[in-house]
Amino acid sequence: MTMKVLVVSATPEPRSFAAAMGKASVDTMRELGHAVEHSDLYAMNWNPVASAADFGTRRDPDYLTYALEQRHNVTAGTLAPDIRAELDKLVAADLLILNFPIYWFSMPAILKGWIDRVFVSGLCYGGRRIFDQGGLAGKRALVGLTIGGRETMFGPEGIHGPLDHLLRPILKGTLGYVGYDVHEPFIGWHVPYIPDEARRAILADYVECLRGLDRRPILPMPAMDGFNADLSPKPAV
Repeated sequence: MTMKVLVVSATPEPRSFAAAMGKASVDTMRELGHAVEHSDLYAMNWNPVASAADFGTRRDPDYLTYALEQRHNVTAGTLAPDIRAELDKLVAADLLILNFPIYWFSMPAILKGWIDRVFVSGLCYGGRRIFDQGGLAGKRALVGLTIGGRETMFGPEGIHGPLDHLLRPILKGTLGYVGYDVHEPFIGWHVPYIPDEARRAILADYVECLRGLDRRPILPMPAMDGFNADLSPKPAV
């Protein structure tokens, strides 16, 4: 089935492996017949700073509550043009692919700022409109990232602990939270320090991941019918 795909890549070096993953995402999805949009955040000089300048009108002109102003400006149609353009891509896409290097156990600031500004309250999430009831429910997301560490550094006994703990804010607290069915992430391990042949093998594995995405596991997320109105858990039956 043909999909609309949004690839968002965030790396300051266009010759980097993370950039190659972004290009592979675009090229492979197009080869599979999908319609692809690509937001290369560094090439776009994306502004990651959430501020009052993001809003053409104000619900409360005296005190900035960013999420509430997002809701107001979505309804009023007065979001900043750069946010509106990215939000339109996001809402149209059946599949979101994020490609980036890990910085300080997280995503690069430019990508975090894209999420802060584009995953708008009231449309993407809000109140009980989270997880399987989120505004982007029914869509899928894949994270394909690079990391300097070795795989052994992130096991249960590894110095950094399990990688899924590190990625929880991205996979669950961001993508799952707004409703995406989140695929198991693809990790390019130790890529700054391995030979070209090994990097080519990882990139080939990533292309195969993209080609077989329908078979890639979906991560478990909370289901809202298991929680009360105040989001406390319902008793087990």
